[in-house]
Amino acid sequence: WKRYVPLVTILFSSFTAQISSTLTHYSIPEEMKERSVVANLATDLRLDVKTLNERKMRLDVIANKKYLDVNKETGELYIVKKIDREDLCPSKLTSSCYLRLEVTLENPIRIFNIDVEILDMNDNAPQFRRDAIHLDISESTPKGERFSLSNAVDPDVGSNSVKTYYLSESEYFNIEVQTARDGSKISELILLKQLDREQQAVHNLTLTAVDGGKPARSGTASVIVRVLDTNDNKPTFDKSMYNVKIMENSPIGSLVLHLNATDFDEGSNSDITYSYSLYTSEKTQETFYLNPTSGEITVRGLLNYEEFNIYDMEVIATDKGANSLSGQCTIKILVEDMNDNHPELSIKSFQSPVSEDIKLDTVIAVVSVSDKDSGENGIVDLHIPDNMPFKLRKSSDNYYELVVSEDLDREKVPEYDITFTVTDRGSPPLSDNETMTLELLDVNDNVPQFPKSFYTIRVMENNAPGSLLESLSAFDPDLHENQYLVYVIIEKEIANTSMSMLFSINPEDGKLHALKTFDYEIEKEFLFHIEARDSGSPPLSSNVSVHIIIVDQNDNAPVIVSPWRAHGSVVEEKIPRSTDKGSLVAKVIALDTDSVHNSRITYQFLQVTDATLFSLDQYNGEIRTMRMFSYRDPRHQRLVVVAKDNGEPALSATVTIKLSTEETAVK
Repeated sequence: WKRYVPLVTILFSSFTAQISSTLTHYSIPEEMKERSVVANLATDLRLDVKTLNERKMRLDVIANKKYLDVNKETGELYIVKKIDREDLCPSKLTSSCYLRLEVTLENPIRIFNIDVEILDMNDNAPQFRRDAIHLDISESTPKGERFSLSNAVDPDVGSNSVKTYYLSESEYFNIEVQTARDGSKISELILLKQLDREQQAVHNLTLTAVDGGKPARSGTASVIVRVLDTNDNKPTFDKSMYNVKIMENSPIGSLVLHLNATDFDEGSNSDITYSYSLYTSEKTQETFYLNPTSGEITVRGLLNYEEFNIYDMEVIATDKGANSLSGQCTIKILVEDMNDNHPELSIKSFQSPVSEDIKLDTVIAVVSVSDKDSGENGIVDLHIPDNMPFKLRKSSDNYYELVVSEDLDREKVPEYDITFTVTDRGSPPLSDNETMTLELLDVNDNVPQFPKSFYTIRVMENNAPGSLLESLSAFDPDLHENQYLVYVIIEKEIANTSMSMLFSINPEDGKLHALKTFDYEIEKEFLFHIEARDSGSPPLSSNVSVHIIIVDQNDNAPVIVSPWRAHGSVVEEKIPRSTDKGSLVAKVIALDTDSVHNSRITYQFLQVTDATLFSLDQYNGEIRTMRMFSYRDPRHQRLVVVAKDNGEPALSATVTIKLSTEETAVK
């Protein structure tokens, strides 16, 4: 057992009848450990330790729990249960705290009163009723204003109770510690500097309560100062000037710009409404819709770059504070060109028809081009088809001249369909075109042309006078009078005879006729020229050579000239009877005045007395013996020879040869 030495012991003795009452005072600190000895009652009360059990010594605690008890064997007063002074004496009206004890003994009865003073130890730290102290202070509160703070509570007493307060460092707040009437310490929060909610809406402070114990204990509480807003900030846009680009023809409802104005106030002071100022034109307001709540600007009308491409507007942002404040910004909306306009071309001048002999570099058309779009979309190029005898030449801005770049020939190309195509440089490009027809006027620049350079015409003799020999039509690719042709025979005399007496030609159609009947045996060919002359001014002409060949007709029968005989007579010939085989008996010669073909003569026997005796060469007309005469052969032989030409049909002549054989004397 551990004995605790009492701090103060005061003994009061009185004897009334047979009951002895003694008041003994002890002072002990709180929180002593259990079974710690407070004092030896037997010694202090001068009791015999040996008789304590016999005398039935007991200890009673008056109106309290049993914190103490006495050991009857040793007479020591000891701690049964740890004593918490703050629990035992919660009232702080007095700093003293006692436990009232009675020690009773019998035989004889004696009662001792014992006061055990429980001395305070600094075993409790100051504690605030709440961990956080909330204060709402308007940002318009002037500096120097005071605000009461909740006090800390320390169950300890005396110097162990709350001694002072400390506040965490702050440029806006400080505290002042004062002593209340009951001696407790209280603190007040003092505003050192005017608040600005927009800079700092909440101030988090720490209030520390410190007691006077040694060592000192402390407790803390958070002081949360919420700065109440006043409408002292006007709405502010992100920018004072906005430049926005939007494509023309953007659909209705397309977002142009989302305005965002900021008001650092809160609540209704920061609720913002957007509106157009009076400086924003009606056209702009009709074209763009401003959402008063969200600040979104959207398309509400048709955007056409070519009609209007810059919109200026001023937007006001107004808060909903009691005394509303506003801010404004200006917006420039630039409508970007979209390649939505086809380029245009206009034919300012077009000369048609033109003469085919027009000079090179002559201007025949003036064309202007334009495009309502801008930038690359508005730059245009003009083209004409390739492989044309023309070229474009830029004369000034947006004007082009169409000039002749190559010689023209109406006979090759009588007209040109010239397509002017204008194309812009947008993506994708747009284009337009217009086609003009250029007609060429004829110039007499072509001589008449015959299909052939030389005509050979075969005319059968015995032709009928006036018969058509050939159509010698020439061609002139020119037009109108330049192509009207007149045909003439260029005069030429043959044997004092003019060609115009033998032939005629129709001056309009070039048909050549024979004026007489031709006889091959007299006239076999003619060579002359025919001229074709147009009616241009001056006229152009050409001529062609004509070779007339009279074609023989088998109109002449062969004439036998050998052996000669009178008309219709028989030729008589004599030959020796001793003529050898193969000897020439006679030779028939016939002539034909027709052409070579028709005059080709062949000979053959028409009649012969003995076919075994004579032969006839069909080409030269020679009659020869095929054998010698015999005594049986008749003396007189009759040969009929026909001479036939090669014509169709063939003509012929005959001759009769009467052969007489005669004996010859042997020398």
